Amino acid sequence: MLKVVVIDANAISRNLLTSVLVDGGFDVVGDASSNSAGLAAMIKLKPQMVCIDIGPADAEGFEKLDTLRAGLPKSLLFMVSGSFDPATVQTAVERGVHGFIVKPFKSATVLGTIRKTVIKVAQQHRARAEQDAE
Repeated sequence: MLKVVVIDANAISRNLLTSVLVDGGFDVVGDASSNSAGLAAMIKLKPQMVCIDIGPADAEGFEKLDTLRAGLPKSLLFMVSGSFDPATVQTAVERGVHGFIVKPFKSATVLGTIRKTVIKVAQQHRARAEQDAE
């Protein structure tokens, strides 16, 4: 069972996503607002997966991704938002985001997105390991 933290400035969104994840079999070990104190607290929990709504897709929002990536280099990082434009997606991927969860939450979609991303990342790691063995 993956240890997960949920970071979102909106308490209702945090609670909804937490419910979806718990019902899907994930171990949600913490949740916080997206301020710097919340980010620091969540990094200390050493989760294997982070779901974060960075707020506006601006320099300050992307700095939150950089902070998480620096503190949790091996964690799966999912960006949560009500909308994604191509530039935001590209910038997020460049900053280490593995997947995207769209608001409003639909349980099957959220869990399917996470499952597909975990499989994709596992396949990438396996392929790298095989290349390194050659």
